Amino acid sequence: MSHKLPFSSIVNKTIASSMKASKNVICFGLGVTDPKGIFGTTLGLEKKFGKDRVFDVPASENALTGFAIGASLNNQIPILTHQRLDFALLSLDQIINGAAKWLYMFGGESNVPITIRMIMGRGWGQGPTHSQNLHSVFSHIPGLKVVTASLPTDSANLLYSSIFDPNPVIFLEHRWLHNSLGDVPKTFKKDQLGKCKIIKKGKDITLVGFSYMVLECIEAAKILEKYNISCEVIDVRTISPIDFKTLEKSVLKTKRALITDTSNSFCGISSTISNFFYSKIDNLLNKIEILSMPFCPEPTSYKLLDGFYNDRYDISNCVLKMFKKNIKVINKNKIKPDIPGDWFKGPF
Repeated sequence: MSHKLPFSSIVNKTIASSMKASKNVICFGLGVTDPKGIFGTTLGLEKKFGKDRVFDVPASENALTGFAIGASLNNQIPILTHQRLDFALLSLDQIINGAAKWLYMFGGESNVPITIRMIMGRGWGQGPTHSQNLHSVFSHIPGLKVVTASLPTDSANLLYSSIFDPNPVIFLEHRWLHNSLGDVPKTFKKDQLGKCKIIKKGKDITLVGFSYMVLECIEAAKILEKYNISCEVIDVRTISPIDFKTLEKSVLKTKRALITDTSNSFCGISSTISNFFYSKIDNLLNKIEILSMPFCPEPTSYKLLDGFYNDRYDISNCVLKMFKKNIKVINKNKIKPDIPGDWFKGPF
């Protein structure tokens, strides 16, 4: 029987395995060698691989990304980690005008194999500037691959594939996933980018999710089984590029879809997927629905946060409405809106 590990530990072991696989892999970022080790994801790496390959850095995100680009052009394979996606916004110039453009500017003859890990998601009233889910921003940029890990075991192969991809990858980890449990693969794969995964097969409706919303879709599917609604759950996993073929095949079967998003849908990935369904699939039984957040920054107070985020109950009620069932599922064990459970650890 396998011993399951937290998502954070699986990320840690994946980085370690990549560093064992290639001496050119380096790992750095603000807090990488701190006692907390970026939520446990980088703990012990400095001791295993030395200060030349695993190191803390000054708080200068734009300069660090430039350093990563330079290192990658000198046969290194950098893993740059930000404790918050919000901090990485200071490095957009290097990411967009440097890393993403490099392959195009040099006729495909020079690559920038960078993986930039960004932690996103909410917790403990962090408010507008420390809780943003900006996956759609990065997916808009040609030259960047964007990964939204969800299930712990999958995250290992997705991260390993990202590290050894020849071009820049934005690897997004939702903060609420770090304590979810999974297995470390016996062998790591390098070919997992650009592939959706069918988590659960069904025949009545397709639930599309990525990042943390995949877990909510899985739980919503269990709730909806009680009302004789069979859900097919798909984890998009890579939102740039998107595996439209798998999504299309599912909705051709179910003729219905609910797309869940950890952010708002305006100019978003969920809107892109919805538009694809409408352009490719005839005879839909319902209009394609999107369940996303309001088009405004996250408030800080618990009172204002109540109802801001969606969960399995919101998904279930949306689907029940699509099926014209006059039923409402109620969450009887509601917790604070920015704390998923007692297991959620801080301080960030």
